[in-house]
Amino acid sequence: MSDVTPGPEGSESADDELRRRFREALDRKKSAQADAASGGKGKGSSKIHGAHGPVAGKRSFRRKSG
Repeated sequence: MSDVTPGPEGSESADDELRRRFREALDRKKSAQADAASGGKGKGSSKIHGAHGPVAGKRSFRRKSG
């Protein structure tokens, strides 16, 4: 028996068609991520805001008394 299934591009095996479909989906995903990354809103285009608070002053270390 033959694994060849007729498709719109001609004769492709099921594995080749599956690989082609995954590759197309991956290309669409990468282009969507590239579009989202390039459309930043200036300097602060990161999704992470204020991960670390501002340094108020020098730290003071105290010995544990117990």
